[in-house]
Amino acid sequence: MKILVLGAGKMGSWFVESLCLEHDVAVFDHDKSKLRYFFRTHRFVSLDQIGAFQPEMVLNAVSLQHTVAAFNEVLPYLPEDCILADITSVKNGLPKYYRHTGRRFVSTHPMFGPTFASLKELSTQSAIIIRESCEEGIAFFRQFYGALGLNIYEYTFDEHDRTTAYSLTTPFVATLVFAACMQPQDAPGTTFKKIQSVAKGLMSEDNYLLSEILFNPYSVPQIEAISEQLGRLAEMVKAHDAQGLHHFFDALRKNV
Repeated sequence: MKILVLGAGKMGSWFVESLCLEHDVAVFDHDKSKLRYFFRTHRFVSLDQIGAFQPEMVLNAVSLQHTVAAFNEVLPYLPEDCILADITSVKNGLPKYYRHTGRRFVSTHPMFGPTFASLKELSTQSAIIIRESCEEGIAFFRQFYGALGLNIYEYTFDEHDRTTAYSLTTPFVATLVFAACMQPQDAPGTTFKKIQSVAKGLMSEDNYLLSEILFNPYSVPQIEAISEQLGRLAEMVKAHDAQGLHHFFDALRKNV
């Protein structure tokens, strides 16, 4: 398949490198410096090159805030039967956009990134494919993700955003709270160092990516739940309520 990847960031580059051995792949980015090191890949810096390439699928790997703009920029240069594809972490607004274009589309979300996951060993990682996507797009990503050993799940757009609000917002917020309260430690304990490592990894991510996750329309209830549990914990600690804490710990053990 002839595939055009929009955006040569961390995930865009990973898709280019993962697809280029089996497909005819091109990558487009306005920043020419990001296109230096790709092999077996067409490197485009102009829209006319996209028109000449005639891709069968356009995989949009730019940040969420630029996703629609990136699609709109290349749409006039695409064949009518070209499939639009995205990998955004929040799907809010995309269903309406895809209906507006009238084009075939496939929406997915690889539930991993280069910060924490080993991109050479993905058998413990997951990917979501949106059920409303076109059959050819679903089949393509099922085969692609399956060949990588990923655990594949199919959700609707709404189910996806509800799931990511729980699986991403909750750990993100917990880590942000830790980072907000963190102070230099001369003799940090093992648990502190482990959580600090996670916090450093999270804070190495792009601000727009972090914002994408938190602006999920289902994020607020998750943040409010964390706040409620923190308040409950604080009250038990203030009251030296050992029995209450023990019940709380037992409940947490069941959760994890």
